[in-house]
Amino acid sequence: MSEKKQQVSRRQFLNYTLTGVGGFMAAGMLMPMVRMAVDPVLKESGHGGLTNVSLAVEDITTEPQRIDWKIDQVDGWYESEVSRSAWVFKDENDEIQAFSPICKHLGCVVSWEGNESYPNEFFCPCHNGRYYKSGENVPGTPPLAPLDVYEQEVRDGMLFLGDAVPREEA
Repeated sequence: MSEKKQQVSRRQFLNYTLTGVGGFMAAGMLMPMVRMAVDPVLKESGHGGLTNVSLAVEDITTEPQRIDWKIDQVDGWYESEVSRSAWVFKDENDEIQAFSPICKHLGCVVSWEGNESYPNEFFCPCHNGRYYKSGENVPGTPPLAPLDVYEQEVRDGMLFLGDAVPREEA
């Protein structure tokens, strides 16, 4: 074995010590920031779940009816209760349709038969946007896309609605 000792000068000792202490301090300061940025990404999201809208399937008619319900929404660390709405009815094939009431032109709220001049149509009063009962936009009116469709499921005779998805994805 070598009996020659490696001598560490005071300057090297202070350099190693300050570098080590500085590294621990930097890690201590960065760790909360990294956790704050990464933690919401790693949390399980409640997004996309279906919610009971308290509407029995037997109560759904061929006439569109507006239903409102509330969901719990989490934005980062802020939790809130958000209201949602939908136009729900049965089409000529006796299938349940659930449309978003948000106009695809500028985001105003559409109503069923909202204008006497256009019966049996969804009408947006902001810019005279019109949609057929099927949710398709009327050509020549401001909306360029059909109304979004809600994800839906029937369980135990009750209607459950999820997120509104554009017509192409439905």
